[in-house]
Amino acid sequence: MTKILKVNWNAADLKVLKTLTSPYKIQQFLDKTEYNSTHETRSPRYVMQLKRAHCMEGALFAAACLENIGFTPLILDLRAENDDDHVIAVFEVDGFWGAIAKSNFTTLRYREPVYRTLRELTMSYFDFYFNTLGDKSLREYSLPFSLTKFHKINWQTTENDLAEIGDKLDKIKHFPIVTKAQIKKLEIAGDYLLKSSLFGSNPDGLFVPKAK
Repeated sequence: MTKILKVNWNAADLKVLKTLTSPYKIQQFLDKTEYNSTHETRSPRYVMQLKRAHCMEGALFAAACLENIGFTPLILDLRAENDDDHVIAVFEVDGFWGAIAKSNFTTLRYREPVYRTLRELTMSYFDFYFNTLGDKSLREYSLPFSLTKFHKINWQTTENDLAEIGDKLDKIKHFPIVTKAQIKKLEIAGDYLLKSSLFGSNPDGLFVPKAK
């Protein structure tokens, strides 16, 4: 847990935050939001106001809510090939890692805090991380990235675009999870899994992969 810092939340923000008292309640809020297909990165305040988010905005929102209930605001980058990267908010309970996420794919969202390492947590996404062709695309994960360094720009409530956070996240150390030899042997995701993972997705927000 971390010391809660004073944030310039307004009354409307606090009304929402008052209900988000656990990681899973934060996830449930995100699950009810529309998927944002634009390239803007709005602050958590605007996610609450507009009820719309893509994965980066969802991760920032979740991290802000986690910080509000005493966790360190941490995000993690999952790097993909021929697919969108995915950003998740991670949290630790009794030494085990879990995650909250917004995704156009139903399989890339919440993870219970039962994973001993961040690599274990990342690998829980592996078989469910594929593009619209069914190609399994997850390749790397980053170090956990603390958002406390961005408090000076009021990342939780600012009206400004927060693309700079994503840019800095992309530049930190990432760790490979599969070898080139393993990549060549990966199977295509089954049609049943692909269809179920896209349930309720926003077509405008889907990555268009290059055919092999």
